[in-house]
Amino acid sequence: MDVTEVVPNLYFLRLEFGQAYLLREGRSATLIDTGIAGSGPAITGLLAELDAELDRIVITHGHEDHTGSAAELRTATGAPVLAHSADAPVVRGERKRADPVVLDWERPLFKSIAPTLPSPPPCPVDQELADGDVLDFGGGAQVLSIPGHTGGSIAVYLSKSRILFTGDTIANVGRLMLGTFNVDRARTIESFHRLAELDTEVACFGHGEPITGNAGASLRATAKQLTA
Repeated sequence: MDVTEVVPNLYFLRLEFGQAYLLREGRSATLIDTGIAGSGPAITGLLAELDAELDRIVITHGHEDHTGSAAELRTATGAPVLAHSADAPVVRGERKRADPVVLDWERPLFKSIAPTLPSPPPCPVDQELADGDVLDFGGGAQVLSIPGHTGGSIAVYLSKSRILFTGDTIANVGRLMLGTFNVDRARTIESFHRLAELDTEVACFGHGEPITGNAGASLRATAKQLTA
């Protein structure tokens, strides 16, 4: 695992597949997403290195590369798992994730990635989230429901520090773009526009490098170019 400090006490975790973010506040830590199954030891190792205790695991949506290590981390740390009510059954293993509507240009990428991802072990969801919830970290973390990538996709916005976690609704792989493999492209675009309206300095994506300055302007410029 490769770790970069995005801004003080916010860590970008490049995992074996996928990525996650760890926010440290004193000894308290919040993890945003978990990577694929098997990523737990690397993350608990980082927690030990930082002398931090994991107090919560926030899942942005129910795909394998975001929920994969939730169960092992919950067992290892006792941290509760939080996910939107629409994707919570997927995280718990009660329902298969919905198949995305794969565009022609996405199809080769999807065929090369999807078969390689291990199925995530079912994980209890200790708190089901909804739009407008405020979580007790980051000075009051706002939950935004942003359906489209999945039905229960969320973003997390820290208004005091102007940090936005977008999940897979937005990606920054080579260029800033709409995330791929969406169940509803039109709704994903609507969700992108909602996120672009926020006053964001730092944007952290489910795939690709974070933007660490004036991110909102970049999001708005890209949003203007999106078409269904």
